[in-house]
Order: sequence, then structure tokens, then C-alpha cells
Amino acid sequence: MRDYKEEFTQRVSFIQKILHESGAEGIVYGNSGGKDSTLVGILCKAACSNTVGLIMPCSSKQNYHEDMEDAQLAAAQCGIETCQIDLARVKDAALYQLKKITTVSDNAAVNIAPRLRMMTLYAFAASENRLVAGTGNRSEEYVGYFTKWGDGAYDFNPIADLTATEVYEFLQFLNAPVQIIEKAPSAALFDGQTDEKEMGFSYYELDRYLSGGLISAETTKQIEEMHIKSNHKRLGGRKYFRK
Repeated sequence: MRDYKEEFTQRVSFIQKILHESGAEGIVYGNSGGKDSTLVGILCKAACSNTVGLIMPCSSKQNYHEDMEDAQLAAAQCGIETCQIDLARVKDAALYQLKKITTVSDNAAVNIAPRLRMMTLYAFAASENRLVAGTGNRSEEYVGYFTKWGDGAYDFNPIADLTATEVYEFLQFLNAPVQIIEKAPSAALFDGQTDEKEMGFSYYELDRYLSGGLISAETTKQIEEMHIKSNHKRLGGRKYFRK
């Protein structure tokens, strides 16, 4: 297990260094009420008092109830300022226009919300000279379980090297709200959605694979296939022809 006391100190210093070098005056992050965003909020607030968490519900009922309550709880415990903006009508307007030119697939539709959140975070950041903090962990990144140009877009990410298991342990060390630590991981892109159900395997299995532990051959194949297929996401559009 990591020394989370030392990890906390090092990550706070990392954030402060980035802020100093960029000349930014503050930080903004998407406060979803989940484990990853809660940990990022705690680290950013410790590094910079001028940290704001945006709560951005968008269509899913879970966004307006459990997630919003958890987001507010996490922010209150750490003294983090929050702002709330409802993106449901923006998404509806985008879908209305898109349907005039194409048949919008379910996958395309659910990924509109993360991209709208990215747009909102960057508009807010640019207006107030802030940096956007990323909230994705190593486990999600490895299999590409994020939206390209959505939650995969940020200026810096203080938890990118932590697995989902380590995020859980870190939050326990920091005495984060129990209901957030114990809630099922979910991007809440649609009602009833959970990360593990959508991926087809558990974070325990994924993290065990990443640490070199043994898991079933079937799950190993699933993980490796997801990693390969999502390579373009990790490159972030930096694939181009070279002679």
C-alpha cells in the first residue's frame, strides 16, 4: 500500500507547481459526487484555496439526486466552493439539431453530456484564469473508459497514476464521506448505468491485472482488447502520417 500521507504532500506540491508555472489564479473541476472527483477536489483545495467544483447534471435522474447530494456533501466537508449548472436543455438542443442530419446512436447520445461538461469547465476556466483539473484514474485510462474530448480533457490530472483501488484507499486515509467511498462507481450517463456493468468486469479484476496478478483468461482478453481499441483516446488525436 502507498504511503498516502506522503502521497498527499507530493500531489499538493505538484498542483502548486503547475499553477505557479501557468500563472493561473485558481482551479476548476467537475464535481460529480464520485470517488475520483472527490479525491481531486480534496487535493486541489489543499493546494489552492481558489478551487471551485462545478456540479453539472445532464438528463440522468441520478445526476439530480444521489450524485448532486454526494457532490455537495464532499464539497461541504472540505470547504470547497461549488457552482451548479443544468446542461439538460443544452443536450436536448444539440440532439435536436443532430437528428436533422443523422440518426444519432445511443453511444453518441450518451457521450454528449461529458463533452458539454468539458466545454463548460473550459469556458469557466478561461473566464476566471483557472486550470481544469482532470478526474480520471489509471484503471479507466488503461481500458479507455472515458469520453474522448469529454472527461478525458484537462490541463492536469493529480490522480492519473492511481488505480481505482488506490483512489478508494486514499479516500479512506483522508476520511472522505463513507457514502461516497462505498457507492458503486458510475459515470451516470444514463439511469442504472454502472462502470463495472458496462465494462464487463470489476475494478478489482482490472487493478489485479494492472498489478501483475492472476485473473481469468477471458477477462484478461477483454481488458487487452479494450486497451488496444482505445489507443486513439490515449494519443488524444496525435496520430498522423509520417514518412
